[in-house]
Amino acid sequence: MLYFVARRLVSALSVVLATLIATFTLFFVAPTDPAGAICGDRNCTAQRYQEIRTNLHLDRPKVQQFAEYTAGIFVGRDFTTSGVKQHCAAPCLGFSFKNDRPVTDMIKSRFPVTLSLVVGYAVLVLTIGVFVGSMAAKRRGTLGDRALMTSTLVISSVPYYIVALMVALYLTVLYPILPRGEWTPPSENPGKWIAGMLTPWLVLGIYNCVSYARYSRGSMVETLSEDFIRTARAKGLSDRVVTYKHALRSGLIPVVTIFGLDVATSLGGAIFTERIFDLPGLGQLVLDSLNNYDLPVIMGTVLVASVLIVVLNLLVDVGYSLIDPRVRLA
Repeated sequence: MLYFVARRLVSALSVVLATLIATFTLFFVAPTDPAGAICGDRNCTAQRYQEIRTNLHLDRPKVQQFAEYTAGIFVGRDFTTSGVKQHCAAPCLGFSFKNDRPVTDMIKSRFPVTLSLVVGYAVLVLTIGVFVGSMAAKRRGTLGDRALMTSTLVISSVPYYIVALMVALYLTVLYPILPRGEWTPPSENPGKWIAGMLTPWLVLGIYNCVSYARYSRGSMVETLSEDFIRTARAKGLSDRVVTYKHALRSGLIPVVTIFGLDVATSLGGAIFTERIFDLPGLGQLVLDSLNNYDLPVIMGTVLVASVLIVVLNLLVDVGYSLIDPRVRLA
C-alpha cells in the first residue's frame, strides 16, 4: 500500500508540473499580450503599458518568469502596483492587477461557495442515485425498472443549463415555490445558508442522480451475477444482506471512480449553476476573469482544479481497497 501511494504521489506531482508548464506556456509564452489586455485599448499610454509589463515581470526572460512563478507557490512573491510593493504569501498563484489582490486570496474567498455546492450535490447523488440504481438492479426486467431507466434517459437528454434556467425562472421567480439561490456563510447563519443553497443543491443533485442511477444499476446487475453472490445466497444469507452488504460494496467501485472525477471537476467550478443562481463561487470567478482577461486568476484556478483532480483520483484509488476487500493495491 505504501509503495502504491508513493508511486501515485510521484505520478501526481508530474501531472501537476506538466499542467503548470502547459498553463504558463499558454498564457505567458504563447503569442498573446497580457499587458496590452490589462492596459486596454483606451487611455493606454506607453508609460502605463511598460509599467504593467514591469509589474507582471513580463520584461524578464521566460525561463526566469516561470522560475519565479513556481518559487512563489512555495515561498511567496513580491509585486509592485501603483508604486506600492505588496507581498503575496505562499502559496502565491500570482497577482490580479485588475482587482489589486493576490490570486490566492480571491480563490480562498470563493472556494467555500463552490465547496458547499459540491457537498450538497455529492450527498444527493450518493444517496438517491445509488439507492435508486440498486433497487432497479434488484428488480431487473420489471415494469418499474424499465420505467425508471426510460425516465433517466429522458431527463439526461435535456441539457443541464436548460433545466437549471427553467427551475430558476419558474420555481424561484414567477412561482416562488423554492427559495432563490443566495450565499450566506454557514458560520454566520446555518439556516440561511441551507435555504440559500437548497435550490442549487436540488437542481444539480437530482439532475445528476439519473446518471448515477444508471451507473449503479449497470454495475449492480453485473455484480449480482458473480459467483461470490451465488455462494452467499447458497449459505442462506438474506436477500437484503447479499445485496447491500456484499454486492453493493463491489458494485460501487466504478461508481466511486466516476464520482471522484465529477467532484473534482465540480470543485474546479460549477459554472452554469453558480451563474444561473448568482453564487459567487469559483465558476463565477472564472467567467469574470475571462471577461476581464485576467490571466493570473485564470491560470490560478486552472492549477487549483488540476491539483484537486489529482488528489481526488489518488483518494479514489486508495479507497478501492476499503470498499472491496478483493482489490489489493501493490
